[in-house]
Amino acid sequence: MASSIKLLKSTYRWISTPLIVGAPMRVFSCPELATAVSSAGGIGFIGPGKTPEDLETALQKARKLLEKRLQSQQSGLRIISADLEGALPIGVGFQIFDANFEVALPSIAKHRPAAVWLFVPEEDTDDLSVWMKGIREVAPKTQIWLQVGSVHDAMEAARLSTPPDVLVLQGIDAGGHGLAKGAGIVSLVPEVKDALKAAGLDIPVVAAGGIADGRGVAAALSSGAVGAVMGTRFLASEEAEIATGYQNQILRAHDGGQSTVRTPLFDALAGRNNWPPQFDGRSIVNGSTKDADAGVPFEENQAKFKEALKQGDKGWGEDGRLTTYAGTGIGLIHEVRAAEDIVHEARESARTAIKEAIEMM
Repeated sequence: MASSIKLLKSTYRWISTPLIVGAPMRVFSCPELATAVSSAGGIGFIGPGKTPEDLETALQKARKLLEKRLQSQQSGLRIISADLEGALPIGVGFQIFDANFEVALPSIAKHRPAAVWLFVPEEDTDDLSVWMKGIREVAPKTQIWLQVGSVHDAMEAARLSTPPDVLVLQGIDAGGHGLAKGAGIVSLVPEVKDALKAAGLDIPVVAAGGIADGRGVAAALSSGAVGAVMGTRFLASEEAEIATGYQNQILRAHDGGQSTVRTPLFDALAGRNNWPPQFDGRSIVNGSTKDADAGVPFEENQAKFKEALKQGDKGWGEDGRLTTYAGTGIGLIHEVRAAEDIVHEARESARTAIKEAIEMM
């Protein structure tokens, strides 16, 4: 693992360890959030956005934000403008199955983000290879991160003729979309690491799913990951592009294993049924899921969902109807904070947790 983190530090020259990564949550991970995470010594990712065309605008905004931070010396980025050579010290994420390669590639070539995070290629297609080949041709220094949720998928990716630079191992505790059938990171990460070693392969892995504070970061590192991804924790950041009603739900909910549920329901309610069948989404239990469990006809449930869409922040809540994707770590989130503070605190508390664990030996 020491060689892997050295490799990452030479590639992402601004990072501090333990490495904290901001997940590319679809609409929540905006330029403000991504640049704040990177400025704190992490790696921030911009989400796919509502439409493929959103990417260019988001990258332009991120560039302006980063330039402003560097010029004002308000950034923790340990690089100078000349070191960037036009590249961006942030990443961008894509859900391949509903992304647009032809739209994405010119923006990647123009802005050269530090990393591109890929997830969910179409089944029985060579979409993943097409994306990886295209990205490496137009932005050779841009690293490719691939999100997977099983040992099988991790090893298939690792054995590609040109494998990804980083594997993101998503555990079952993660909020939002992931494999409906999976394992937690405390078993997934070690098993993948063992399989890679047995195959003579050395690819850095980062862990995602259920990590909301430094103790989770420490657990990820102890399991063999070189860094930890946080998504849900950043929903309760000042920079996240999120409705107040949604954010309040993140703060209200606790006992994450009981107050969240994995379900394809919200995709169906929203009429967004294009996700491959092996995926669903973890969300906070609310009126929509309670009605589904009680056997309320889908059409009635969907009508209530559509009505809630007109209610703004009132559409969320314990008995609200609207989609509230979140991981099981929600019970560890108690306040909205600046993203940079979240990164710094998670890093420091991870160091403390590791030190305390060593002292108990």
